Amino acid sequence: MALLSIRVGTNDVEKARAFYDATFAALDYPVTAPAAGMPVALYRLPGGINFIAGAARDGQPATHANGGTILFSADNDAQVRAWHAAGLAHGGRSEGEPEPKPQARGAFGAYLRDPDGNKLGVFCGLKFG
Repeated sequence: MALLSIRVGTNDVEKARAFYDATFAALDYPVTAPAAGMPVALYRLPGGINFIAGAARDGQPATHANGGTILFSADNDAQVRAWHAAGLAHGGRSEGEPEPKPQARGAFGAYLRDPDGNKLGVFCGLKFG
């Protein structure tokens, strides 16, 4: 089994696109144009996983997951800082400044909420297991 995509809800695709274009650019992740007529922001992440921000399919307002956090990797501490700064400049709010995190065995990381409240994190050197 393989993970194919991660999708977060947004109530404003253009605002989400500005946020994710900026934060993913800080990590050197490429922006991907969605297929014509798809009202989403789409990114192909390293390893072939798609990251999508789009409206809820049931037509209801998008809400964030309580307790859910999506983590991305950075190549170095400078990318973590750049990602955090880009997010703050594009409508995100800080959930943890860039610094060594004790809950991640001292790995350097930062947390943000995107404009819709989805919690994201970026770490350099975080290993599981």
